[in-house]
Parts: sequence; structure tokens; C-alpha cells
Amino acid sequence: MASSAISTVSIGSVISYGPQAGLGSKSKPLSLSFYSPKSFKCFSGLKAASSVNFETDASFLGKEGNAALWASAVPKMQQKQSTANLQPQASFKVAVLGAAGGIGQPLALLIKMSPLVSSLHLYDIANVKGVAADLSHCNTPSQVLDFTGPSELANCLKGVDVVVIPAGVPRKPGMTRDDLFNINANIVKSLVEAVADNAPNAFIHIISNPVNSTVPIAAEVLKQKGVYDPKKLFGVTTLDVVRANTFVAQKKNLKLIDVDVPVIGGHAGITILPLLSRTRPSVTFTDEQVEQLTVRIQNAGTEVVEAKAGAGSATLSMAYAAARFVESSLRALDGDGDVYECAFVQSELTDLPFFASRIKLGKKGVEAVISADLQGITEYEAKALEALKPELKASIEKGVAFVQKQAAAAAN
Repeated sequence: MASSAISTVSIGSVISYGPQAGLGSKSKPLSLSFYSPKSFKCFSGLKAASSVNFETDASFLGKEGNAALWASAVPKMQQKQSTANLQPQASFKVAVLGAAGGIGQPLALLIKMSPLVSSLHLYDIANVKGVAADLSHCNTPSQVLDFTGPSELANCLKGVDVVVIPAGVPRKPGMTRDDLFNINANIVKSLVEAVADNAPNAFIHIISNPVNSTVPIAAEVLKQKGVYDPKKLFGVTTLDVVRANTFVAQKKNLKLIDVDVPVIGGHAGITILPLLSRTRPSVTFTDEQVEQLTVRIQNAGTEVVEAKAGAGSATLSMAYAAARFVESSLRALDGDGDVYECAFVQSELTDLPFFASRIKLGKKGVEAVISADLQGITEYEAKALEALKPELKASIEKGVAFVQKQAAAAAN
């Protein structure tokens, strides 16, 4: 991380978020002060941003994440070199389908904390009214609305900008991601059909496993409905990146906010391929460390399933990772021109129709698929890439075949 001179920025917020918010907490007037005209660049997560110091945690992202969120506003304000008003642009509607579940509830809470969200729509087949009532008491700007059952799904989706789908059954001990297929495939298919009918222009974030198959299912449904836009369909693989960053930072004793490991391929087992050779900041690993870290990242979901001993799967970390991807999407929709994440999308990077890699997000979805990460990879990574392709190909084809088979049956 290189720097020229440091520009110090202090921002107070009229909104009380984070651990210090509570009864009797006093809001500060929103103001912005600059002490240097020069900028200081840092690598905040997957976004290069001007260094910003917040007096209060304005979202779940924390101080460094908030810097990324507000960075697009900072250069314009630096021109004035004086105190200026800064208001959150809460203007986007987000729908969470499966909001009463183990992932849905913490995910909804984290999205509720985003200063970019004006309306949060929560849908599930049961128990969502209580979740919505609970969240509505949080003193953040977004309005919370609840929708229960198929009869209310259309109203839930109308006018939304981002749809997040964590609905489905979780993985249990001894269950592979493939075991989830028959149950979750039908759930995703029916929900995406509703999205196609009621929010055809929305960004669609697929969390329901197995992502390697459910994203192709969603694509086929959207194609059949005549509204498929490959730039707006995402398989959320952010958790693989979050885990890779965490494990590498722990292994190398690095400051976590500085670490970025691109993760490519898919979102299950050996299809998850962390490119440790492309880690930022640049670090070196022994062959043994590379293998150990790769296997741990690939099996991290199983690590949580076994630790919970039948009580669930990775819900909290998945909610955090999904909220990060939602926040990135909202920043892109809001006009931020420097938003990068890894995601499982339609791709031409390999001979596979879908592939996870780093992408640039914009107002219309995927602006670019970043190919540079695959250039100059190590022999170990190149072999692992070839090894994952057959399994990922089979999972993609399974999803496509599922929708086509159902369409053929309906036609007959």
C-alpha cells in the first residue's frame, strides 16, 4: 500500500448505527472537514478508495468499508476544502426471498443497516411478519415491508432494484451440495419465475445452494420468460473470498483490510479455487501452505457444518458475505465507477458457460469480466483449474437439464 500525502476526513452521522447506538445515544450533525488537499489511496476490500475517517460506524462494513462506500463523494468535496453537507442517498429497494431463514434474518439485518437502501422487502412462506416487525424497530432509514406466501410474492417484487435469494434448505452433516439439488432447484425456479414476471430489470443475487446449478437454472428460467440479461444474474461466491482473505491474513499475520485473494471457478468443493499467487499485498507461500490453505478454503463450509453438529450450516458468515455483495451492487447502481467483486456469472473466460471470477460492477450489472487474474498463475493453480472443470461443467449441465426437462413435461 503506497501513499503520497494523507488527507484526513472526519464525518459525523445523523444516523446511529453499530454497537454505540442505543437508548440515549445522541446523533451528531453531519459534516465533512478536510485537512489536506492531497489524497491518500488505500486498498479497501476490493475497492481502491481515498482514506476516510468516520466518527461513527455508519454500516456493517465498519470504518474501512464505509470509506469505500463514501469515497465516490469525497473527490467532489475536496474541491471546496471546507465544511460541506453529506447526505446518504437512500434510494434503492431490495427484496430478500427467504427472509425468515437462517441466512435471511441476519442478511436482512445487515441490509437494513445500509445507508443506500430506502425500502427492504422481506418474503417467506411463513414467520416473516415477526422478522419484519423486529427489524422495523431499528433506527435506520429504510422502510421494512413483509410479504407472506406465493399470493404476496408479486407485490414484494414490484419496483425492486436488487433481489437476493437465500431461500432453500441448509446443508446438514453428511449431506453434499448435490444432495440439496432436488429441493432447492424447485424453490429457485419458482422464485425466479416470479422475478421475471415482476422485476425483470433487477439485479438477481443467487445464494441458494448448489450455486453451480441454481444459477444456470435461473438463467434458463429467465430465457424462457424472454427477459434474460446475463449482466444482471449473479451467483454469490463472496463467502469464498471472505474466507480466503481471513485465512491468509491469519496465516501471514497481515492486516485483514489490506488482504484480497481472488477466488475463481465455482462455489462447491474443488470447484472453489483461490488464486493465492494473486494475493494482494504480494506474499509468498510454501507449496505446503498453498495446499493447506486451498483445501481449507474449499472445505470451509463443511468445517462449519461439522462444528454446528447438526444445528445448521454457515449462516452468519454467508449473510455477511451476501450483504457485502449487495452493498457493492448498490454502490455500482448509485454510480460508483470503481466496484469490483468475485461472482459466478455467464463468462467466456473458459470453455464453461458460467464461471466465477473478478468482475467490475456498474449501473447495468457486469461491466467487465477481469481476465488478468488468470494470467501468470502457478502450475499448481493451472492444474487445479483444469481439474475443477469437469465437475463444474456437470453441475451447470444438471441445472440446465432440470429446467428443460420440466418445460418439456409441461408442454406435453
